[in-house]
Amino acid sequence: MAVMGSRWWGLSLRIIGGATLIVSLGMASMVAIAEARLRKQVSSVHGSSPQVEAGLLMRVLNFLWQKGLYGYTHVWPDMKFGWRIVVGTIIGFFGAALGSVGGVGGGGIFVPMLTLIIGFDAKSSTAISKCMITGAAASTVYYNLKRRHPTLDLPVIDYDLALLFQPMLVLGISIGVAFNVIFADWMITVLLIILFIGTSTKAFLKGVETWKKETLLKQEAARRLESNGNLDDDDNEEVEYKPLPGGPSGEGEAENKGPKKEEVSIMENVYWKELGLLFAVWCAILALEIAKNYTTTCSMAYWALNLLQIPVAVGVSSYEAVSLYKGRRKIASKGETGTNWRAHQLVLYCACGVLAGMVGGLLGLGGGFILGPLFLDLGIPPQVSSATATFAMTFSASMSVVEYYLLKRFPVPYALYFVAVATVAAFVGQFVVRKLINLLGRASLIIFILSFTIFVSAISLGGVGIENMIEKIEHHEYMGFENICSYEA
Repeated sequence: MAVMGSRWWGLSLRIIGGATLIVSLGMASMVAIAEARLRKQVSSVHGSSPQVEAGLLMRVLNFLWQKGLYGYTHVWPDMKFGWRIVVGTIIGFFGAALGSVGGVGGGGIFVPMLTLIIGFDAKSSTAISKCMITGAAASTVYYNLKRRHPTLDLPVIDYDLALLFQPMLVLGISIGVAFNVIFADWMITVLLIILFIGTSTKAFLKGVETWKKETLLKQEAARRLESNGNLDDDDNEEVEYKPLPGGPSGEGEAENKGPKKEEVSIMENVYWKELGLLFAVWCAILALEIAKNYTTTCSMAYWALNLLQIPVAVGVSSYEAVSLYKGRRKIASKGETGTNWRAHQLVLYCACGVLAGMVGGLLGLGGGFILGPLFLDLGIPPQVSSATATFAMTFSASMSVVEYYLLKRFPVPYALYFVAVATVAAFVGQFVVRKLINLLGRASLIIFILSFTIFVSAISLGGVGIENMIEKIEHHEYMGFENICSYEA
């Protein structure tokens, strides 16, 4: 556990360091663009002078913030049947199917589809994407409520893991939605490309590692069957599939207790105490968000209601973290290795939960883009990782939908239609991939789907963002921060 923790810690530091470097380069490039543009404008009027260089910093700040200027106006196309709706439905269907299986939601595919095909502006696409993620996540959770852990006698959803991350995820969503209003599109694009390339690479490497482990286990099972020579084909299939790479070390004991049911009743499979606590956090923060909507933006009451979300979320996650640290609770899906935790690990994981929520609210994506790879690094089996990330994402995504609705960020008819598409697609995706895993005996399929979805999202969203950035630069449009206190839907 200590070796794995130190390895993950080191890898996390390298990723954060690399991300910081790339952000710095991105910011520097945008400042250079701003400098060239402003220098050209000033020189055309006044000619070159030493004062131009002296005032460079002020002009850069002026580029990023100009009082009374706004770069955002929403674009909502009319809802009518045509090729755009048909193509958008097909892309949205496959995006929801892949996203639900990988536990990432599919927002990286939804946002470009809504922007390029349907014709929404970037921020409205973000809001509708959250609606689609909520529909897909809710149907996936319903599908998983009856399912059991692939090797242990536990639910496939790890409720203790969700209790550690979900409150921080919901808190991060509120921060991310506010940043979505404030940040310019090019800033969101830079952050998105950095995040997605890093997480997709990490997930792919984890998939390759898991694939190799599965291959070794299959070879071992084949040798065992060949030496015994008395097992039929049905037994062969069973032995090949049961060992799950990346799972807990103590899974052998669970397997030897006899046949394990893949599904049980919802009443038996759900941990109601943990679910009730998660729902209470969701309701408390939702109530604060609704109350905030009836206050004047940026007033004392507005900021007080915002700050009240912190003790609610931090309190519940801290309770779970302290219980894990002292051994009163454990991440059961990790087996015996789920009982030893260090304080710095728990703090880092809670911070990752906030970051995942911020990414979700800011970019219109599911927090699973961060939680999925993180759970895999913790040694959680792919099926449990996907199910638990989606479960936590349901709370955070639905919170985003309410907040975007209060901000009047999306047209309801379009949202309802695409929610229906995503809901059906999630059911189909879960069913098909579950059959493929049973047929091939490779749970790493989920990890590769996760990596592929994130990588495609990086290319599509990054491409759209860069194109919009270049267009705004050419037209000399305002590209600075928006004023949240003056925001009007």
